[in-house]
Amino acid sequence: MELKDLLFLLADVWMITAGFTFGWKFIRNFRNYLLGLEWIIVATSGSNFLVYALLGADESSPMYTAAHFLDAFSRSVGITLILVLGLMGATHRYKPSKATDVGVFAFAAAVGLVLQLFGERLGLGMAVFYVVVNVLTTLFLVYFSKRLWAIGEKRLAVGAGLATAAAFLIAATYDFFPIPGDDEAHTVFYTAALSTWGFQMCMYYFAYRALHAHNEATDAEPERREQSRVAGG
Repeated sequence: MELKDLLFLLADVWMITAGFTFGWKFIRNFRNYLLGLEWIIVATSGSNFLVYALLGADESSPMYTAAHFLDAFSRSVGITLILVLGLMGATHRYKPSKATDVGVFAFAAAVGLVLQLFGERLGLGMAVFYVVVNVLTTLFLVYFSKRLWAIGEKRLAVGAGLATAAAFLIAATYDFFPIPGDDEAHTVFYTAALSTWGFQMCMYYFAYRALHAHNEATDAEPERREQSRVAGG
């Protein structure tokens, strides 16, 4: 096995581990099913990608079909709309209903299926669509990092900002700027992409946790003041 292939496998394992670990933590610790399930979906996609690569399957394989669908699912709605709605739980105290959770994932599945079936016909249009939704998501993520900075979580703000910048570069490279000299399987690109996506899922979890803790502390402050007033009076 060549070094670049080993690095690819390690990057995929890292992304899978980050997705399942922090996806479960989002569900267990914050009941945030939007982020939790999306993280798990990304990790599942990475697991499928890993098996697909190890077996050397071709485009006729069901694993290739699954990988193509999950890729369209996450790039169109998952790591865009679902990500933003999920992070709004910390930035805007947004608590979606169960119906909203189900509806958003059903919408993502429908969009992913359409893009999988008609992606070749859409051609450049689909690539442009992916970039546009990524740009809009990036604008929110810049705001997300600014919120972290404002509450004094500067290291997390920088980390989240770097993850966002790296993910934006990966998204732009995906369809428009292939890496010179990369092999037919795009091993170098996918190594960078998988490493970045794992870093994203890790950083956004810790950033979300910090904002959530800040919100809880802010909510508790009036009660503490009232208790102090009563005790002093």
